[in-house]
Amino acid sequence: MNIPLLQKIDRLAGVPLCFLLTIARNIIGRKLPAGPVQPHRILFVKLAEQGSTVLAAAAIERAVKMVGRENVFFICFKENRFILDLLELIPVENVITVDRGSAGKLASSTLAARRRMKELKIDTAIDLEFFSRGSVVVACLSGAQVRVGFHAYFGAGPYRGNLMTHRVLYNPQLHTSIMFQVVVEALLCDPAKLPTMEIPLPTASNVPRTFTPRAEEREKVRGLLPPGVGPRQPLILLNPNASDLLPLRRWPSMRYVELAQRLLEQLPEVYVGFTGAPEEAVETERLVREVNSPRCICLGGKTTLRELMVLYNLAEILVTNDSGPAHFAALTPINVITLFGPETPFLFAAGGPRHQAVWLGLGCSPCVSAYNNRQSPCQDNVCMKLITVDRVLNEVRKVYAQRMGTA
Repeated sequence: MNIPLLQKIDRLAGVPLCFLLTIARNIIGRKLPAGPVQPHRILFVKLAEQGSTVLAAAAIERAVKMVGRENVFFICFKENRFILDLLELIPVENVITVDRGSAGKLASSTLAARRRMKELKIDTAIDLEFFSRGSVVVACLSGAQVRVGFHAYFGAGPYRGNLMTHRVLYNPQLHTSIMFQVVVEALLCDPAKLPTMEIPLPTASNVPRTFTPRAEEREKVRGLLPPGVGPRQPLILLNPNASDLLPLRRWPSMRYVELAQRLLEQLPEVYVGFTGAPEEAVETERLVREVNSPRCICLGGKTTLRELMVLYNLAEILVTNDSGPAHFAALTPINVITLFGPETPFLFAAGGPRHQAVWLGLGCSPCVSAYNNRQSPCQDNVCMKLITVDRVLNEVRKVYAQRMGTA
């Protein structure tokens, strides 16, 4: 099931569901907790986007300090649990998954998740989605009497009813990792006074722990590379997102081809590897053929997500569009150069000192935001097309020189 279809379902089914649930809540009586609450079992609702889950690490850690690791739970789409297991912030058995493989699986797995949440006696649900309707419905289905999440005050965001006991105002001036922490801190506020929050901004870093692969994992992934690559011959990775679910974020694929060719010409000691998900493998292979060099290798579709993390431990630099891999790579020692266009690095950049963002900051950019459910009228992503190969090449050369100690 693709993202545009999910967004359509979220709009067509989610709006009336939120409306009806709001009416039901008003009839039953809108009960707000009296003052700050003391949660016992916290459920995070973050269905999609593994990259955003990395940005939520500090918020999850804060919840763990509040109630203990064994009392923090997380619900997400089945394919997105990988990053939670990797972060090891909560027990693996505390992750509840929903299968969106088909409409039938989506419905049946949602019902199964509801039964599990009821059995767990969740008392607090924290919705980390910005303004999706499905996530707030899940928060209601959890049975939690305390529900925290973003609310569209004065139309400041898409409608999703009035279902939260703790209604947080989305602040587009704050980085997403900080905003997620603010949502958790709202538990310490009197819900009757929200969205006013008499607390200082959280200062915790948005860089979670580093992923360290096992020795046997390193050797297995080394087997995908030509002999000598990594230990003696540096590896630079390019991630063109050949089937990106948000096409506006794509840098033209032939720019990646030109970038690879020029890197191989100017740095004769390096190898360049193209990465990609299994569904991107055919297009990734085509790009590698276009580069036409024995030092350019195709890794698209050849690794699991965990093996991709191991690969990041073996490489020097990753160049990628704004997408999940930029955030996964932040958990490893690799340097990351992320190309931004329709979204802004000020809100969504991966954390840490090894991340550089390339963003032109045009007058129309960013055009994708939480307020428009990541929709845009743009049909021509000039914000990406105007990023030149020269600009990216210079960034890569600069970072490479620093890593090699030749700067």
